[in-house]
Amino acid sequence: MQLQYAGPKPIISHTGIEFDNNKEDKHVYLNIVIQLIKSLQKENLRGSSYKYKADTRRLSNDELLSELKKYCLDIEALVKKENHNVENEIQHNLQRADESESLNEEARSTLHNNIEIMHDYLIQRSINKAIYYCAIEKLAQVISMAHIQSIEVPMYEKFNHVLHSVQGMLLKLKNPIDTKLDIYKEDNQLYSKLSVTKLLD
Repeated sequence: MQLQYAGPKPIISHTGIEFDNNKEDKHVYLNIVIQLIKSLQKENLRGSSYKYKADTRRLSNDELLSELKKYCLDIEALVKKENHNVENEIQHNLQRADESESLNEEARSTLHNNIEIMHDYLIQRSINKAIYYCAIEKLAQVISMAHIQSIEVPMYEKFNHVLHSVQGMLLKLKNPIDTKLDIYKEDNQLYSKLSVTKLLD
């Protein structure tokens, strides 16, 4: 199993391959999620708040994978399942390309080849996404079990993306948790703050 950055979502057609830069590869958020899990577990924060240190050292892909294996115990099975699902989807799309009645033979062949070219890319993106949500679920569980009241991070897109994902996952827990996301300024620096508002029945 390999953990690596793939890239933004590809848009594959018979005219070429483009990329949607608004749909980034989940790999870019993994470092933040893992660092948050590690920090929340390491520090005695039960019932308190946590402020993320922006200068935290980035982990390599090997270090990320090593940490992920601690938090997602079924990671090998998860990756195998995701690989199988995406492989089936790719084969389905290849078949559709070959059988398309709206395209001529040359266009069908071009579309088929473009899908084939992006085969490994599509699988890696999908694996990264599955691993990301596994890590997000672990982070939500840590927040819940330690009764963390709030998490503050620098207000950058990647950090906000992670907090939004955690918000959604906290609502899916067995004992759902409602939160709010605020922005504030301190020492000329903008921060995002995810605060627990209440436990839901």
